[in-house]
Parts: sequence; C-alpha cells; structure tokens
Amino acid sequence: MPLSRLPLSACLDAAVTAAHAAAAILQAYASDRSSLVISNKMHNDLVSQADHEAEQACISVLMERTPDIDIVAEESGGVNTGRPTWYIDPLDGTTNFLHGIPHYAVSVALIAPAGTQMDNGVLTQDTPVIAVVYDPNREELFTAMYGVGAWLNGSRIQTSSSKKLADSVLATGFPFRDFSFSDQYMPSLNTAITGSRGVRRMGAAALDLAWVACGRYDGYWEMGLAPWDVAAGTLLVREAKGVCQDLYQEEPWPVSGHVYAGNAHIADELLGMVRPSLTQRPTKPKP
Repeated sequence: MPLSRLPLSACLDAAVTAAHAAAAILQAYASDRSSLVISNKMHNDLVSQADHEAEQACISVLMERTPDIDIVAEESGGVNTGRPTWYIDPLDGTTNFLHGIPHYAVSVALIAPAGTQMDNGVLTQDTPVIAVVYDPNREELFTAMYGVGAWLNGSRIQTSSSKKLADSVLATGFPFRDFSFSDQYMPSLNTAITGSRGVRRMGAAALDLAWVACGRYDGYWEMGLAPWDVAAGTLLVREAKGVCQDLYQEEPWPVSGHVYAGNAHIADELLGMVRPSLTQRPTKPKP
C-alpha cells in the first residue's frame, strides 16, 4: 500500500521558517566571530557553537511544525529509518564562515521514502521532495517542490542553456578532509581545467548546486560530501530542468556524497569527463 501523502506546501513553509531561524543565529555570530568556540570534528572539519545553535533553532521549528517527520542533522545526527526524513545542514560552508568569507548557507531538505503517494503516482525510490537553501549574505532563498518547480526569491529558475562542456563554467570541491579518493578526483579536475570555460571552487556545496539550478554554473561535481550537503541541492537542480545524480550511478540521489549536476545538455558530457578515473566507491573516513 502507498504511504500517506505528504503535505508538501506546509512542509515547504516549515523548512523556509526553519532556515531563516538558523540563519538569524549565524548572522548574529558573523558580526563578532572572535567569541566563537571552535573545535575539530576531524582533519579540516570544523564546528563551532554557531553550527550547533543554528541547528537547534532549525530542529525546533521542524519538530513543532512537522512532528511526524524524522530528522537527520549534521551536528546532532540521526538515522533514516525509512520514514519521511528532514536532512539539515545548519551551516554549509563552515570554513568560509569562520574566516569571514561571506559564502555559506543553511540547507534543509525533505526526503520521501519509496512508496510515498505523490500527485503523479507512487515514488519507486527514496526522493528529495522539498528543498530550501538560504544564503543570508545575499538574502537569496532557493526553494523547490517535487513535481512543481524551483524558485529564487519567488521567481522561477532553470538551469543554463550551454550546449557543450567547452563553453561551460563548472564548479567543484577539492578533497579537504578525506584524501583517499584524490586519485579518482584529480584527473577530472585536470580535464575540466583544460576542457571548459573555467572551474570555480567556492566551498559550499549547497550553494554550488543552487547556482547550477539558477544557471550561474553550467555544471558541478564533487566527491566525499555528506547527504545533508546535497539533499536540497539535488531537488533544486532537478526541478530546474537539470540533472543531479550519484557519480557511481548506483543510488537514487547522491546520498553518499559523490555528485554530479548540470543542465540537460552537458550533464552526460560532464559524467563522461569524470567516469574514466572512477574505480570503486570511497568509504567514509572514521571521525
């Protein structure tokens, strides 16, 4: 039997409210970062009380507004048990934030499990169905709803119209904490540098995907991310008429954090650029 239909409009409204609550805390700390207590979760993986407090603000809103939906969050954890689940990154781009670089975001996504009843049928696989990525420095709110579309500050967005990789501006993320997949990643970076219009590395995966969705970037790929980094961005790109998938072509969305995304014209060419150097799916490093 199909699972219950999710109230997507109410969920989107809750996610927007939660993202704004988290961002308010981030921006309060951004004005005086000297008071932040910073610790290392692992090599080059920083966390501060801004992350923790922003996450708790986000969770509080979602628990109040959507009490029957589970939560997986970067700092407080959680497990997907096969029920509808929020994936929260309260501060995507922590290193940027801590160094005063105004390029970071709050990311909130709702993943519906296979079997969920939607307007156009029953989902056959786990799927992002609500996405919010909020950039508080530019006051840009990216939102998406499954089967309905993607928006930036209320205006509908779609991916770029570039027809080939050679004419594309690409985004990526270098290995920074887990270097076990560097030999799989570096050949694709070299190819992209010489075979595209340019490559950017900005340090916030959620915004990289949001910028693919609105056409600022033509494509993006990265390895070694976490599910909360890419959950919202995946739906943004898909609802903006683009492609966002697992690099290894094994998962319904890039839950293991190995992702490629692009407009419908260049996505296959982008995957073709990366695939020759891929060997086996990297395993997650232990904290």
